[in-house]
Amino acid sequence: MSVSPRHILGVITARGGSKSIPKKSIAPCAGNPLLFYTIRAAQESKLLNRIIISTDDEEMANVAQSHGIEVPFMRPAALAQDLTPDLPVFMHALETLKEKEKYNPEIVVHLRPTGPLRPASGIDRAIQLIMDHPEADAVHAMCEPHQPPIKMATMGEDGYLRPLLAKEFPDVFERMPEPFNMPRQLIPKVWRHSPLVDAIRTTTIADKHLMSGERILPIFFETWRDIDIDSRRELLYAELVISAMRAQGKEPWEEWSDMPPV
Repeated sequence: MSVSPRHILGVITARGGSKSIPKKSIAPCAGNPLLFYTIRAAQESKLLNRIIISTDDEEMANVAQSHGIEVPFMRPAALAQDLTPDLPVFMHALETLKEKEKYNPEIVVHLRPTGPLRPASGIDRAIQLIMDHPEADAVHAMCEPHQPPIKMATMGEDGYLRPLLAKEFPDVFERMPEPFNMPRQLIPKVWRHSPLVDAIRTTTIADKHLMSGERILPIFFETWRDIDIDSRRELLYAELVISAMRAQGKEPWEEWSDMPPV
């Protein structure tokens, strides 16, 4: 099914008050502001018709604008706090665009600067999938987790460990009662929500007041692309991958079937 992109809005979210890395979204990364890689992936998308940034920070707004991204409003500081969830940020964006421009997109695509290794084709796959499935509330990027959660545990009030997923996989725990020692071949397949891309039907946000809804479809990415930068170590990893890709004549927003030789 081929879709027209005219009602599909890409929203890059970036706030100025990050603590782990100051002004994280414009921190230097392989010769460019971190934000640059999300911008280029969005611009290479064939299905996004409009791309904006939601930010409270003038410097980030200027960087985005200098690379051709619209800044139709500034996000209020109250919606750019450490504990601010995504929903009010997107409610504000949609309500502001509707009030100022009478603009009401059908699909909203959430693009986080902290996931700089997304290919542009992945954005289009997410858009195409949600358009092909009108019953779906959202599409999430998913990757295999770097560490299997079945080997993880919580700690009870008595100080002893409790297997995290014992109730989710009772048959597995019956066969192998010590999950911490479980062979890799017996570990059930699970997936992690990645920051690379979310495509959300506008009605999910505006009418249901949810960022995902109940009917969520997956698109899958290579595990090496799955990074959500929140530390200098993760920023260094992104730089190493981007440098390795460039050594092979590729950019992170382009397709690459195997992990670059980092």
